[in-house]
Amino acid sequence: MLIGEVARRSGVSARMLRHYDALGLVRPTGRTVGGYREYSADDVRRMFHVESLRSLGLSLKQIGRALEDPAFTPSALVGDLIQWTEDRLARERELLERLRVIDASAPAGWQDVLRVVELMRELDSSSAARRQQAVLTRPEGMPVPAELLAGAVLSESDPHVAGALRWALARTGDDGVAALAAAAGSEDVEIRRRAVLAIAGMADVPGAIPVLTGRLEDPDALVRRQAALALGAHGVSAAVPTLVRMIVDGTNDVDAAEALGTLSQDPASATRITTLLADQLAAPTADSATRIRLIQALVELEGIAPLEILRQLAHDEDHTVALVASALAGVLEERAGEVLDNS
Repeated sequence: MLIGEVARRSGVSARMLRHYDALGLVRPTGRTVGGYREYSADDVRRMFHVESLRSLGLSLKQIGRALEDPAFTPSALVGDLIQWTEDRLARERELLERLRVIDASAPAGWQDVLRVVELMRELDSSSAARRQQAVLTRPEGMPVPAELLAGAVLSESDPHVAGALRWALARTGDDGVAALAAAAGSEDVEIRRRAVLAIAGMADVPGAIPVLTGRLEDPDALVRRQAALALGAHGVSAAVPTLVRMIVDGTNDVDAAEALGTLSQDPASATRITTLLADQLAAPTADSATRIRLIQALVELEGIAPLEILRQLAHDEDHTVALVASALAGVLEERAGEVLDNS
């Protein structure tokens, strides 16, 4: 079979077949009277072996060893090929993400593209100071794709840089929430924490409340607390059980009490919150410190019911609890008197 026919049937160009011949990979068994290459069936079979190994990413030098050296086993080489391929795919995924970021920025010209590329480079810097500066000193009016900021905030470990990124991301509005929504449900708990913390800073943006509400049942306590504090500050009553639990546990209890105070402006929520706090006060497992935190939370609530509970607790068997309840009952009574005087 002549080289032209082999090329037509195999799809391997005549030029590549000559190259294989020059390297000694696939040498035709014979020559015609006119000196043309003539390939046997074994030659063609070897050529297909070469093409098969090339498809796995082997170099021509490696293919030559694989075909000629019996000691050249595939195990180590295949492992290296897997690693090289994974590295190449990672680079290509990174390139794809960069291209998507540039596309999302809707550049008007190449100067816009260069500015976005420069920002991406700065955000990839090993220096936290440079990353923070890149966020805070960008020109006013320069559009920054929310996807770029979201990706940066989800991977940022420095708290100061992360704060700057969340500030910049909050300025993107709806696009910022949309860019973070999927990450809020990530299997990686660190990604969820960073996403929810960023969305909590954008709770005024449409779309943020449903995402945060969905995280109230998150298996991670920190994610639940971040979502509950943001939701409570925005009047979402679904956060109440988590906020009460925060007070019981003594985790961000002051912030949780303030959020419950905001929620208690709604009479129905006020009744529910007061009942839950009263139940926790009466729980057999509640120690003195826990009960004092719950008493302090009652002071933040609207209505007369908290004052009545405090008056009862002023006679509690626990002397410390009784003293705190009595003092705070006085605060509420004074506050109620001022309201009456001003009415």
